[in-house]
Amino acid sequence: MAKLPDFEALAIFAKVVELRSFASAATELALSKATVSKAVSRLEQRLGARLFNRTSRRLALTDAGQKLAERATQLLVDGEAAESEALSQSTAPRGLVRLAVPMTFGVKAVAPLLPEFLERYPEVSIDLHLSDATVDLIGEGFDAGLRIARLPDSSLIARRLCAMPRYTVAAPSYLKRHGRPTHPMHLAQHQCFGYAYLSTAGVWHYTNASGEQASVRPAGQLRVNNGEAVLPSVIAGLGIADLPDFIVGDAIASGEVEVILKGWKQPEGAVHLVTPPGGPRPARVEVLAEFLMKHFAKAKKGK
Repeated sequence: MAKLPDFEALAIFAKVVELRSFASAATELALSKATVSKAVSRLEQRLGARLFNRTSRRLALTDAGQKLAERATQLLVDGEAAESEALSQSTAPRGLVRLAVPMTFGVKAVAPLLPEFLERYPEVSIDLHLSDATVDLIGEGFDAGLRIARLPDSSLIARRLCAMPRYTVAAPSYLKRHGRPTHPMHLAQHQCFGYAYLSTAGVWHYTNASGEQASVRPAGQLRVNNGEAVLPSVIAGLGIADLPDFIVGDAIASGEVEVILKGWKQPEGAVHLVTPPGGPRPARVEVLAEFLMKHFAKAKKGK
């Protein structure tokens, strides 16, 4: 395999050319004069050509040095510009944030916040990816994502935004026809609608106030990969579903559905902001994280 160019030596060479002095280049680069000299010698050895004619009073480029100087200077300029741009993006909110969010939560809870965020940070752009599937943030190049669940152990960095309760619900018409379950195990005799991306793989887990636990694998006519899609069938009285507050809260408030199994609860999830591991996040990601955290903390207090 071919070796990578010696970018460090090329940059040092360019700085010596610019200042016409090994000593001045060493001072500006905060290096020893010996380090600068060794870098140039290393480059000469690699290229098989002398780059400078040195005398006690004068430093002059050779023909080979003249030919290399322009390219090396451009490399130095490009490198400084790239570093400066990266630094400015990491310290000032600027650039693109790729954000993955569950579909319904993204439409209902996140999208309405974006006008305020975009107006506040005009140099930040958002690429909002809406899907209930669990996205591989690292593999698919996302800067951050929102997860609504009990998070499994992973290498991702998670910040809790707010609690997200779940409710097992049915329409009054369904309960009138089929009866009201009073224990989670009764759900096995009922039409229950499933969710494809449930973190517990199709099993509903419940606990009551006395610590008793029950797990059931319900079945029914409908299974969806977006929680909101099941709501019309529940309201129509065709079955039972277990849904988060942001999907079913309004239907509960209006009386279209009723919460059942009130003495039992599924383990409560939460909304988490997750980001890939690594060094400090760019400012554009950090300001979005802080914006979301403040909003959801405020929304929680307002309830």
